[in-house]
Amino acid sequence: MFELGTDGPKVIVVGVDGSDSSWRAAAYAGGLARRQGARLALVYVQPVSVMLTMTGYGAELSGTTEDVAEDIEREIRTAVGRLGPGFSSSWEFHTLVGDPFTGLAKTADELRADAVVVGASEQAGHRVMGSLAVRLVKAARWPVTVVP
Repeated sequence: MFELGTDGPKVIVVGVDGSDSSWRAAAYAGGLARRQGARLALVYVQPVSVMLTMTGYGAELSGTTEDVAEDIEREIRTAVGRLGPGFSSSWEFHTLVGDPFTGLAKTADELRADAVVVGASEQAGHRVMGSLAVRLVKAARWPVTVVP
């Protein structure tokens, strides 16, 4: 999976969802990408509830999550614009629909990511189902950094 003869990460995937911890993770990953000359892939996974889809509310939810994705991309573009021409890292924004773990894992695999960065969970439910970060670490396919 890792290539011989390279130094440092070439592709860094970071999960963003608009939460404070995800913005801290994006800032950390952006700095890492800049210092390493790596490509930064920011990923927002639009959540879809099976119950909402079955009851017919899925289309309404879809419009809401698309708005969130547009807002996140706009904030990213604004932040990169403030960094000016000195910010030499290339970056891209990906939006998927589904489970955050599956979406981040799929994107990291497709891009052959060298590292995945996520923010620490801010939700109470992660104690029951497991946090996204723990699930990514258990997948054991890439180094995972969790930013508080």
